[in-house]
Amino acid sequence: MRGNVVDLAVAVVIGAAFTNIVNSVVKGIINPLVGAFGTKNLDSYSSCLKGPCTGTGDAATGVRILWGSVLGATLTFLITAAVVYFLMVLPMAKYLARQEARRKAREGTHEVIEVTELEVLKEIRDALVAQRGSGHNQP
Repeated sequence: MRGNVVDLAVAVVIGAAFTNIVNSVVKGIINPLVGAFGTKNLDSYSSCLKGPCTGTGDAATGVRILWGSVLGATLTFLITAAVVYFLMVLPMAKYLARQEARRKAREGTHEVIEVTELEVLKEIRDALVAQRGSGHNQP
């Protein structure tokens, strides 16, 4: 159980470091690509739900929906999920499938050897019985 806790701690540390990388990719690459169609910062995309939306921070009036922030967070999540799946989950699944195939192949070979040995032992028994039978008939 101690090994599992250590593995989990390592995964958390790597995940935290990886989150910084993904955030940098979203802010450095994705946001400028979106900025080709509008502003460079996704956080500045918003819609006014009620009233005149003027000002920023505490002086803001109206009800503003910041859908650009949600879009940025969604892109960050999708990139993180894709990288984790393609670089960690998929290779591990393929590795485990190969290990299982090798184990089954070894078990299949072991069973074939056991069946072959059994047949050989039966042949030896039959040959010994035949020799004994022929030995008793001769005076």
